[in-house]
Amino acid sequence: MIRAAQRRPGFAAALLHRLSGVALALFLPLHFIALGTALQGADRLESFLGLTRNGLVHVAEWGLVSALALHMALGLRILVIEWLSYRERTAIVVSGCVAGSLAFGLLFLLSGA
Repeated sequence: MIRAAQRRPGFAAALLHRLSGVALALFLPLHFIALGTALQGADRLESFLGLTRNGLVHVAEWGLVSALALHMALGLRILVIEWLSYRERTAIVVSGCVAGSLAFGLLFLLSGA
């Protein structure tokens, strides 16, 4: 049974902000491994980057870029709430943050990066 507090847009925004932060934190060790291979030479880095030329990795990159955009957008929402005391139209703002971050991730995916 879902409690009334869990059906509010603010709860969904807080949950999404935390989950996207966890996704970004889980990505960091992989990023450090990639940086470590760069220090071991160009051949070693090229062999590591060869592993990233996979369709599944491209989908994961899309998820990462979307999570980063979502985390940033919802973080800016929190700053606006704290600094400007603006709390109107929460559902619209949260929906806009989610839609904007997914659009940004889709733009990244379609750019062929």
